[in-house]
Amino acid sequence: MLGWALRLLWRLGLGAAAAVALIIGAATLFHYSQLPPVETVVDNRTRGSVTMLDRNGAVFAWRGEQFGGMITPDTASVHLTHAVVATEDRRFFRHFGISPRGIASAIRINIQEGRGPFRGHGGSTITQQVAKLMCLGTPYDPELWETEAAYEQDCRRTTLWRKIREVPFSFAMELRYTKDEILTIYFNRAYLGAGARGFQGASQRYFGIPAAQLNPQQAAMLAGLLVAPSYYAPTSNLERAQARAATVLRLMEDQGYLSPEAAAQAQANPATLSRAAEQNTGQSFADWIMATGPTFLTRDTTEDVVIATTFDAQMQAAAEEALEDVFASQVREGSEAQAAIVVMSADGAVRAMVGGRNTRQAGLFNRATQAMRQTGSAFKPFVYATALDLGWRFDDMILDAAITIDVPGSGPYSPTNYTNEFYGEVTLTDALRASLNTPAVRLSEEVGRDLVRTVASEFGIESDLALGPALALGASESTLIEMTGAYAGILNGGSAVVPYGVQALTLQGEATPLFEQTSGIQERVISEFAARQLTYMMSEVIADGTGRRAQLPDRAAAGKTGTTQAARDAWFIGFTADYVAGVWMGYDDNTPLSGVTGGGLPAEIWRQTMERIHADLPPRPLPMIDPVLEARPLAQDVQDERPDLAQQILMEVLGGLLGRN
Repeated sequence: MLGWALRLLWRLGLGAAAAVALIIGAATLFHYSQLPPVETVVDNRTRGSVTMLDRNGAVFAWRGEQFGGMITPDTASVHLTHAVVATEDRRFFRHFGISPRGIASAIRINIQEGRGPFRGHGGSTITQQVAKLMCLGTPYDPELWETEAAYEQDCRRTTLWRKIREVPFSFAMELRYTKDEILTIYFNRAYLGAGARGFQGASQRYFGIPAAQLNPQQAAMLAGLLVAPSYYAPTSNLERAQARAATVLRLMEDQGYLSPEAAAQAQANPATLSRAAEQNTGQSFADWIMATGPTFLTRDTTEDVVIATTFDAQMQAAAEEALEDVFASQVREGSEAQAAIVVMSADGAVRAMVGGRNTRQAGLFNRATQAMRQTGSAFKPFVYATALDLGWRFDDMILDAAITIDVPGSGPYSPTNYTNEFYGEVTLTDALRASLNTPAVRLSEEVGRDLVRTVASEFGIESDLALGPALALGASESTLIEMTGAYAGILNGGSAVVPYGVQALTLQGEATPLFEQTSGIQERVISEFAARQLTYMMSEVIADGTGRRAQLPDRAAAGKTGTTQAARDAWFIGFTADYVAGVWMGYDDNTPLSGVTGGGLPAEIWRQTMERIHADLPPRPLPMIDPVLEARPLAQDVQDERPDLAQQILMEVLGGLLGRN
């Protein structure tokens, strides 16, 4: 009976084994028939990538998943193949797709460490990892998975059933593809952190070189990412990535891929990031490009796009350093106040952008482009621009005295000056220099609010502008980039500009750009003579007015301070003959600033930024009038021309205002 029972069990076992083998064989043949050619599966991305170049052609930012192009073991550095095999599957060239020894070892380790048998270490061969990367042949379906990330996470789940399914799929790949072809899929589909898909993209992302040029330590660092791409990404923590690479180098030496001498040399000279990857700069600028560029070629692109931009890394560094220096030395510790900076050329080409105090992280709220804030006295130049374009002059007189305007629905409006004093008849230049409020309102009412709104709008301030008399004092909201662009129009002689950052947009591998732009200058808004007068008036703001803290040691500059009600916003926007820069400072929740006006810390940030930017530039004169040459003849009867304005210039009344906003 015992012998009969054993024979029965043996036959049943053989039958079961035969059935399992038949099922595995059938499944293997099915998957074999479904596997596509290698070149069609190396790039599984449903979306493309964006690579951004600065004004000198150097890469400074990436968005999306960088692919970099297809590579094979023959076209990549031999060190890469050795590093991957030594780290992930030392028996890769000897097994048939699965490693029972590796799976058993992984199960034992998982149980010993208190996890489930298939949670943690998987014991997967490279072939099995490729099977996971290919999701066992299941394509991405947006109706089943909300995102590609969710699809890939689902594909990477390790369960008993998935492990069973991996077996015939892995066998099929071993039959359908050569070992080099399996490595090719792996080299191109593996995610390696920091938005890099595949080793070619990762090599370019981290080291700025193609995968063919990788040395042992660089190859080891990339291979070390496979276990945990985001955790070991060198852009997140270089020392951690180097420590992981050291482990990979030891494995390469142990398995004979590196001689002791070569391994020692590599260990002594760990891989470091390329200059572009190390800088991690211009994140706010890159976010702005992605937000304003054509959607189908930026945020939702299915192509790999290269964008040549107006970005200047040195100017960006200057702005970031100025911001950090002022907050470190002149702002109380623990303050949650924020600041933003925009630097651009007179034609609207944006050179640098700081969206907040965190300058290293992408995807944050960009206060330079997204924050709508009241502009305060920084709006006043557009009131004076309107008047100057209508024929008023920089030395015309206007009354600084109490004024009350009845606003339908709101009642009487009676603006006052910062000092709560009035100074009688003053010139337009002195009124702007001291940032007097009642002359600005009086002038706006005289030339017409509608015309002031029109001029400001044509200069590029696109937000809804206030309808009441408070328009003249900056009651309207705008963004820093809008305001800086509007000031660029004053610098360039009176023509509006559209701030731009894209110079050329090209599909990767193509020579002809899909789009090019060389200037943001639009139609003329005010006459050149009016712009030159206004530039002179604004130069007086810095030379001897509310913006004296922004004075540059070796060149003339023009600008305007701005502080809103209760000091919730503080602005300084100004320009030299070369560049325009705007600075905003405030709290995100509109908490009032303590002891800060536009002529204080914002002017200081502006000055430090511009000093660094102009360090190697020769001084150039501002495009402005010479007030002596343009002064009225002494015999001219000003009273006849402006009967409602006094004839005297009361310069001494401004003595107490200088330095105030």
